[in-house]
Amino acid sequence: MIATKSVTGSFAGIIHGLTTRNLTDLLIQRSKRMILDTLGVGLIGTTTEVFHKALQYSKIYSTDISSTVWGQSDLRLPPLYAAFVNGVAVHSMDFDDTWHPATHPSGAVLPSLIALSETLPSQHKKSGLDFLLAFNVGIEVQGRLMHFSNEASNIPRRFHPPAVVGTMGSAAASSKFLGLDQNQCREALAIAASYSGAPMANAGTQTKPLHIGNAGRHGLEASCFAFLGLEGNKQILDLASGFGAFYNDYNPQALPSLESYNWLLEKQDVAIKRFPAHLGMHWVADAASAVRRHIAGDIDTLPIANIQKIILKIPDAKYVSRPLPSSEHEARHSFQFNACTALLDGLVSVQSFSDQNLSRPELQKMLSKTEVLHPADNQPNFEKLYCEVSVIMTSGATFTERCNTFYGHWRKPLSNEDLEKKFRSNALTVLSNDGVEGIVEMVNNLEDLPDCSVLCSLLRQRNQATGKQEICF
Repeated sequence: MIATKSVTGSFAGIIHGLTTRNLTDLLIQRSKRMILDTLGVGLIGTTTEVFHKALQYSKIYSTDISSTVWGQSDLRLPPLYAAFVNGVAVHSMDFDDTWHPATHPSGAVLPSLIALSETLPSQHKKSGLDFLLAFNVGIEVQGRLMHFSNEASNIPRRFHPPAVVGTMGSAAASSKFLGLDQNQCREALAIAASYSGAPMANAGTQTKPLHIGNAGRHGLEASCFAFLGLEGNKQILDLASGFGAFYNDYNPQALPSLESYNWLLEKQDVAIKRFPAHLGMHWVADAASAVRRHIAGDIDTLPIANIQKIILKIPDAKYVSRPLPSSEHEARHSFQFNACTALLDGLVSVQSFSDQNLSRPELQKMLSKTEVLHPADNQPNFEKLYCEVSVIMTSGATFTERCNTFYGHWRKPLSNEDLEKKFRSNALTVLSNDGVEGIVEMVNNLEDLPDCSVLCSLLRQRNQATGKQEICF
């Protein structure tokens, strides 16, 4: 038994000490929604170029123990690299969930746990309830770490949060799933901290999805090293030179005791995206779609020639202000692109980011008419930001709409029906209908599952006649 009076010790104590009895009905329901959504965005993510590059690289590794690559019927990888490529798939289209303070919590945790679930001997198989516990421990650790900094509440400027807190969350979840003792949980956190970090400069590129893949892989690897007895700094979360190195205003606090413990996910739900882009794009797309209805009504064609200027009032976050994006990844991080796409088409969808749509002359014309303003009251914070779109016509008429909360935000969550609709649309791009429906049923009843590893067999039921599908809400 180790002392828990240090911050690091309190984390180790909570990771080791929480049991399935600590899970509440609300926590289970919210985490099952996150799991289903993450599986769906990961499955459609296996169709992307960046996923196939990560997969091609990972194929050089082999081992006697292997895990499922999602959506692949006849391909397996060592658990570390299965966690890596599946994590890359989850974030390859920026379609995964987002939390507050800002991070993508599920993608760093779920692939590691699914990879691990297949590696355990039959006498140590984990139930669905065990799986939910480990998943929530991984989510919880990420949230607790981000609450040690006010800076973490805002849209990031220096580093990508999943590459930092996601790595720690994966280590915590993997340690819990593997049944590590309290000392080993502490060491896993210390080891994971030395794997953490990725600069925001790679946002809007093919490299950004690697952040999630690496977070999952490195967290899992840290727990394996801890199991083997590797040691790190025993106060890694207490020190400014430890985890505090990532934040200028780091103020760590010991966690509550097990007897009085409350989960952050119960207080703060996640946002579920309706289309594959940075979360901020959902505000501007909803505002722009509302403006389009004023201008064009139900007709298909927007009168572009009659538009003089488009003004976007958005928060000041430079990496998502891209006037002329030249790739799908830049477009997913461009307020301007998503506003103009919503104005042109009435919505933003999976297909909006294809090369054909990016290069449309009418879209380029709209982008050339777009200006951005950064009002002082519009904070770069997913709890507080808004987006306002104004279209000034050549006639002098001006149409303006503002979005304070989009459908899918934690203040206005997707219905279970729409979340399952999103999952089916995504998953059917690679899986058979039987596989898709089997996953929906299994996740909906995950807490009653005797062996969580059976989920992997459904993730391999590939649909040989795959086809793209559109998703609309």
